[in-house]
Amino acid sequence: MRAGTAVLTVDAAGMRAQNSGLLLNMIWRERQISRAEIARRTELSPSTVSAIVADLEQAGLVRSIGAGVSRGGRRPTLIGFCDEAFSLVGVELGASHVTVVLTDLRGRVRTQSKASHAVRGDPEGSLQKAKELIHECLDAERVPRRSVVGMGVAVPSPVHPAAPGKMSPLILPAWKNVDVKEWFETTFDMPVFVDNDANLGALSECFWGAGSGGEDLTYIKLATGIGAGHIIHGDVYRGAGGTAGEIGHIPVDSNGPLCVCGLRGCLVTLIGSTALTERARELMGTRGRKGPTVRDLVEGARTGDAAAKQIIDGMGAYLGIAVGGLLNLLNPAIVVLGGEISSVGEMLLDPLRASVRQRALSVSMAETRIVTSVLGERAIAVGAATLVLQAALRDRSLFPTQNVVRTA
Repeated sequence: MRAGTAVLTVDAAGMRAQNSGLLLNMIWRERQISRAEIARRTELSPSTVSAIVADLEQAGLVRSIGAGVSRGGRRPTLIGFCDEAFSLVGVELGASHVTVVLTDLRGRVRTQSKASHAVRGDPEGSLQKAKELIHECLDAERVPRRSVVGMGVAVPSPVHPAAPGKMSPLILPAWKNVDVKEWFETTFDMPVFVDNDANLGALSECFWGAGSGGEDLTYIKLATGIGAGHIIHGDVYRGAGGTAGEIGHIPVDSNGPLCVCGLRGCLVTLIGSTALTERARELMGTRGRKGPTVRDLVEGARTGDAAAKQIIDGMGAYLGIAVGGLLNLLNPAIVVLGGEISSVGEMLLDPLRASVRQRALSVSMAETRIVTSVLGERAIAVGAATLVLQAALRDRSLFPTQNVVRTA
């Protein structure tokens, strides 16, 4: 009898947690909704809904925001989600920079810090730089650490689900003995979630950008590395070993340069930032002491530089080989291009679409929009913060038990 009672108790507790999560997600998604409407949609009893809402109010996650429209009888009291109840930290460890954002629970950036750094070859210096920038953001907004839900970290490497803090020694050999998740958890004493940068770019687009309508999408990061993140039915698809989306290592030219991964003619060796700037140096010459940068290439294309346009046309043609296969394989509703070079917009999209049309089934091409991101350079860092939000909305226990009101 006692054993049976224990099982019932556990089941009841689990059911309460499940219902609490259900309501929390609904209120977050709807922004404002009445208790009666929640009860109608969930088929929970009004008393159960009221008890859960009271619990969420006590936790500082929701609040009463006034009367709604009456459908006959008394006007209902609306419950709203408290977007500024807690904060989220997002960190992007790029190949050559570190970006940190502090956001609210609606993905709005409250402050950000960014610094150039040779991340690929300097693990210790990169982590210390990230620590410095995180403190800058928290101090700028006077946010106590106990009001931060957690930290998301985007890394330029596949992330294996069995070892989420480790980066690929093949891609980033200098980081072979570093556990990023463990380091940030130890340093900041808060939950830390780590994922591939392109995956988090995709998550950012899913929540706040081109895919916010719920469509399946692929986000392609065009930078030092080339990677893709896939959103399928609202979730990141990572594959069995976390390497889904590594389109930068699709060989597109059997006679091309040898890649760090050991293959020849990988996409990244032809259209990654290093390849683009080397080609720009050949065609555009040096710019001051240093050779041309990706920014120079973008500015050149915008001002009509023929060499810059030639380079971007070639980039679109190569990228179209990978995207054409992607459309045939996954058929996403949207393909979003991110990274600094994508800011040239139609100058890249036109040759890309032309290349895709030569390689994808017409029906696949017809059902897919190919666009550039409007979220800007902080999209991936915001995606890292969003990873924490997504986890907390699924597991309410991640939210701090007592909210601390932010000082002015």
